[in-house]
Amino acid sequence: MKDKVYKIIELTGTSTKSIEEAVNLALKRAGKTIKNLAWFEIVETRGSIENNQVAHWQVTIKVGFTVE
Repeated sequence: MKDKVYKIIELTGTSTKSIEEAVNLALKRAGKTIKNLAWFEIVETRGSIENNQVAHWQVTIKVGFTVE
């Protein structure tokens, strides 16, 4: 069957370094228990401030994976 069905979950990754690292950490952790990760969409980006600088990133993503 060529047509696919996807399930979507929402995750929030965090990082003190970058938005990209926050996304990658969320995907890496999800990949430990979920098969067939296929795509992601950034839903929300926020962070905390210390000494007038970004101290921590929080990135919420929707992740789609194929249902077997």
